[in-house]
Amino acid sequence: MRNDFPGLVTSNDKPWHYLDTAASAQKPQAVIDAMSRALGRDYATVHRGVYSRSAQMTLGYEAARRRMAVFLGAKSETEIVFTKGATEGINLVAHSWGGANLREGDRIVLSQLEHHSNIVPWQLLAERVGAEIDVCPLTEDGRIDCDWLQANLTAKHKIVALAHVSNVLGSVLDAQRAAKAAHGVGAKLLLDGCQAAPRMDLDMAALDCDFYVFSGHKTYGPTGIGVLWAREELLDAMPPYQGGGSMIDRVSFAGTTYAPPPQRFEAGTPMIAEAIALHAAIDYVEALGMERLFAHEAALAAQLRGELASLNSVRLFGPEQSAGIVSFALEGVHPHDLGTILDEENVAIRAGHHCAQPLMEHLGVPATARASFGLYSDESDIEALLRGIERTRRIFA
Repeated sequence: MRNDFPGLVTSNDKPWHYLDTAASAQKPQAVIDAMSRALGRDYATVHRGVYSRSAQMTLGYEAARRRMAVFLGAKSETEIVFTKGATEGINLVAHSWGGANLREGDRIVLSQLEHHSNIVPWQLLAERVGAEIDVCPLTEDGRIDCDWLQANLTAKHKIVALAHVSNVLGSVLDAQRAAKAAHGVGAKLLLDGCQAAPRMDLDMAALDCDFYVFSGHKTYGPTGIGVLWAREELLDAMPPYQGGGSMIDRVSFAGTTYAPPPQRFEAGTPMIAEAIALHAAIDYVEALGMERLFAHEAALAAQLRGELASLNSVRLFGPEQSAGIVSFALEGVHPHDLGTILDEENVAIRAGHHCAQPLMEHLGVPATARASFGLYSDESDIEALLRGIERTRRIFA
């Protein structure tokens, strides 16, 4: 599929070994074309125009919402809220649902491997209402400890917010067990699906969560758009997150009434072209088969882990079986230095704390190097990475 991705060709026509898909996926030509059409020959604003092009764009925008509902196995498209990204989706839930339902003394559960976007919004909520945060530990191989959840959740816990797939370790949450533990004490479960949505079949009924978020740009779509799914009854009871046009029923200086979900949570002019391009991205990946994508990326991750494990100067993090993500450290070499040398070899990895500083503290390192695979990755990327690592070892020997 590499030929579908113009971003994988460098200016000198040499292959670019892109191993940073967990940060942001490259875009297939089909998505680029959809975005170009939406911003060009088809463009008009949506929802209130009485002219035909506006009506057509409105149909395209709402078709994208229906497509996301099918992709997630939602009961209805009214459960789909378009956001600027997964980060805004989590902030929306924390501010709107959390603000309405949490009080002083209530408790929030996060895990030790969460991305900052699934930590800071809950800290802000806790500070605002006087709630407390508990941190679920990890198993020895880097998975969220569902045994701990079952043993330690109480009636004071109102929300459990966890990564479906870790952006650092690639470990996959047992979401059904987490949901059972949360619902057993009356708590809600939010899943951060940023790393799961690009590579896993998703079904909200099977996962049994209450909120689910993912970002468009990690799912081979454009930046600036994300999706929040929430149970219909929860959205119905949630107050607005932002005020403005499109989210109202009637406005007067005496008072304002609000539109039903999902419009209630989409104030202002929406991400029109981005939603249409995300529709194209989901069509593209689902046509390939999500189970095939997961198996392909997991196999590459297993192969890379095996190669790195044979090097006595490499420390590996996370489980042996991961969802297309491998984090490691090269003894005596800062990940930033490794990343710089690899860049000279046309190999792109991520180096740093990956917006997961509490996890870095748990691992006892300031940063890791991370190689993350996409549907366009192949064994040549692993070979190029290993060559770059060998060169780095010689430089630092």
